[in-house]
Amino acid sequence: MIIVTDALNRERHTDIIDEMYRLRARVFQGRLGWDVKVTDGREFDEFDALDPVYIIALDESGHVVGCMRLLQTTGPHMLSDVFHEILDGEPPLRSAQVWEATRFCVDTERLSRSGRASNSISYVTSEVMIAAFEYGQESGILDAVAVIDPVMNRVMIRSGNAPYDYLGTAKPMGKVTAMAALMDCSEERVARIREFSGITHDVFTPEHVVRAVFEAAHAPTTHDHLPEALKSYLDEQIAAAGTADELRDAKALAATLATRFSREEDQRYQSVH
Repeated sequence: MIIVTDALNRERHTDIIDEMYRLRARVFQGRLGWDVKVTDGREFDEFDALDPVYIIALDESGHVVGCMRLLQTTGPHMLSDVFHEILDGEPPLRSAQVWEATRFCVDTERLSRSGRASNSISYVTSEVMIAAFEYGQESGILDAVAVIDPVMNRVMIRSGNAPYDYLGTAKPMGKVTAMAALMDCSEERVARIREFSGITHDVFTPEHVVRAVFEAAHAPTTHDHLPEALKSYLDEQIAAAGTADELRDAKALAATLATRFSREEDQRYQSVH
């Protein structure tokens, strides 16, 4: 499921955005070893303070599993301010109809590596891309520019999302080679990604549905006072939940048993005293 956050609705989803920053820290610093600033387990830079649009993917159990940041090129953006060497001296793009796509990542630890099921890396990658381009179409964006590496470039080519052109030349940037790719926000591009992924439905999920699933996943558990064996069983059921319904049912069972156990404890105390 996809939710889009921007300056208009960001305050309603600060908890989801916070989990997105944590995912970015695990991926960019932890897995990829990029030189990024991480504070309290969150990756956040100066471009996040410029009211970007976030495309955020959550799995059925309510956890953030993918994201992308979209930023207008009329102001500061990474290609103009960080990766300008790629442009070989040419001026950076400046257009209200060309936006920059950065900080794309998926949770490879939580997602499956094979197949095209809804919990796979391939599926979530395609879902985020479809959402970004369809958001662009609705917002009057004609093209997106993205700083990518050769690995991501090959992934995009294989998945029907090949760039139509590149700016400047690829350059070594720290531990990776960076290149600037151009992609049109066209119906044809979206159709190719949908055909590759088998995604035919509307990828955007209503905010109230996303909030309900996310809050259910992050609600505090109430069964810490139960006997250890029973507590361990309930923790296993909650951890194994694969959908929002399963998670809700597992937490409801935990809450019911916790309430019943507390009531029985109170009754025993009163009978003794």
